[in-house]
Amino acid sequence: MEPLPDLNRRAFLVRTGLTLSAGLLSGALPPLSQATPAASPSKLDTWASVRKQFLLSRDFIHMTGFLLASHPAQVRAAIERHRRGLDENPAHYWFDNEEKCEAEVLRAAAEYMGVNPTDIALTDSTTMGLGLLYGGVALREGQEILTTPHDHYSTQVSLQHRAERTGASVRAIPLYQDLKAVSKQELVETLIRNIRPQTRYVAVTWVHSGTGLKLPIREMADALAKVNESREEVDRVVFCVDGVHGFGAEDVTMGGLGCDFFIAGCHKWMLGPRGTGVVWGKPSAWPVAQATIPTFNMEAYRIWMKDISPHEVPKAALMTPGGFHSFEHRWALNEAFRFHLAIGKARIAARIHALNRQLKEGMARMKHVTVHTPLAEDLSAGIVCFEVEGLKPEQAVARLRERKIIASETPYAVKYVRLAPSLLTSPEDVEKTLQAVKTLTS
Repeated sequence: MEPLPDLNRRAFLVRTGLTLSAGLLSGALPPLSQATPAASPSKLDTWASVRKQFLLSRDFIHMTGFLLASHPAQVRAAIERHRRGLDENPAHYWFDNEEKCEAEVLRAAAEYMGVNPTDIALTDSTTMGLGLLYGGVALREGQEILTTPHDHYSTQVSLQHRAERTGASVRAIPLYQDLKAVSKQELVETLIRNIRPQTRYVAVTWVHSGTGLKLPIREMADALAKVNESREEVDRVVFCVDGVHGFGAEDVTMGGLGCDFFIAGCHKWMLGPRGTGVVWGKPSAWPVAQATIPTFNMEAYRIWMKDISPHEVPKAALMTPGGFHSFEHRWALNEAFRFHLAIGKARIAARIHALNRQLKEGMARMKHVTVHTPLAEDLSAGIVCFEVEGLKPEQAVARLRERKIIASETPYAVKYVRLAPSLLTSPEDVEKTLQAVKTLTS
């Protein structure tokens, strides 16, 4: 029987991304955008060819990809390849592939996000990422976390849990008075006006899943940077963003956004394997985060045995939860990033915005429909929320399903109907959806 390979220090350096990072910086490894994807760029040069990469049923018009995505062919193939290997020889396949596959995922995520692989922690979802980050951030009694009522349940509960354990407080402020008249200036000025001396963290959501509003994160980050100019490091405002509904839909890098932490699942707009996600942090921001789940990084064992200092291991590696995961899904995540890079981030963003503009403008002309998502593209992304006169949201969703259109209802106290055109819908799909919405009456 062939012996299992040793899990040596070099192997786990690769796992954390340390060796990988050195290769990227030296140019020893080519960027993924220059690598040959499983589906070659020539096969992704039309939106019809992109759609062919998915098994998504043709019997419906799917407007809920932001909830849980279908996988493109290369992601499905990678999942199946890893699943077969784990089924045939679980331990041997894990030993042989864990380090290099996780390194490839970090490398792919880093290129897509425009960051260093060592600054990314891998998680299983947006909610897990929010819980990991907010559950361990450094807080003193009397300090506060500033957030908004526009954020998801997972953000609000994670923050409340942390406040209860630390003696800190959570304050939620509305960022606008009237969504119909909202502006970037109002959003930024409202945030800054509510910063207090005790405000240590600002926690917001990039694209609100309850209204479709997209926050001006870059402008907010710049305004917060001015606030921090007069603060000591231990009191600086740390800017945290739940970015899941912009991640995979917008053409940005983390440097372009300017936040300190960015949390996102990868099984929505990124079209990645179900049960995958990332937390990215600036190197200067990571020290405020403390892990709440032990990692399986071997360097952490060396810290535990006092062989090395904790400062010798990237904090993101320590923040990646240990335990045995659904490895066939995690190890296939790099293929989702490759898929997006092969199509082109700018091309994807332009397509999503064009389809959503078509949908919003079409519904805005209907007298019985109230569109709540801003029409301005710098204040919206890929989610359109609306109401139909005389119908409850759940009734409208049910009527659309009868017309073979999959919509959803917002899971908030104020409920709207949601439609989300994506890479897997077409202008013709949007037009059919508009015709269906036009027929919705009480």
